[in-house]
Amino acid sequence: MTTVIVQTPQKSGWNSGICDCCQDMNSCCYGFWCFPCFTCTTTGDFGESTCLPLLDIFGPGIMAAFGVPVCVPPVTLGMRVAVRHKYDIGGSICEDIMVSCCCIWCSWCQMSREIKARKQTVTVLTTYPVIQSIPMATTTQVVSTQQSVGVIGAAPVAPAVQMAPISYVTKDVK
Repeated sequence: MTTVIVQTPQKSGWNSGICDCCQDMNSCCYGFWCFPCFTCTTTGDFGESTCLPLLDIFGPGIMAAFGVPVCVPPVTLGMRVAVRHKYDIGGSICEDIMVSCCCIWCSWCQMSREIKARKQTVTVLTTYPVIQSIPMATTTQVVSTQQSVGVIGAAPVAPAVQMAPISYVTKDVK
């Protein structure tokens, strides 16, 4: 009887808090001074389209023009959920909605720090099985066979014999 134990990984938390902007001052300043560019860069680092965050900027205006109010930035919420899912970070959709609505800049800075931290800590180890050779005594035999090709019912063919030239002796008769 075989017992199989399946161990599910524990969900981890974010590597930094929502207000830990001092951990990465470059990202914090980039996000503060040029937020649209920062969001596009962050989505590109995550592997998504760099134009995706532009929907958060133009989307609510377009939706309001059609009479549909939007209070949750959809791309920010979607990115936050995607980062949590990809890196197996614990949390809930309610927390994501609250952070996306109340502090969008801090949310993007936290996602950027998380993506950078996860990219730096990824190491791939490849192991190959070790094959050990076992010394064995081996002998080599050479077996030679001679085959002859013939016609059925014909006499066996003798091997070819090389003959030496014959020297002629001449006598003068008088």
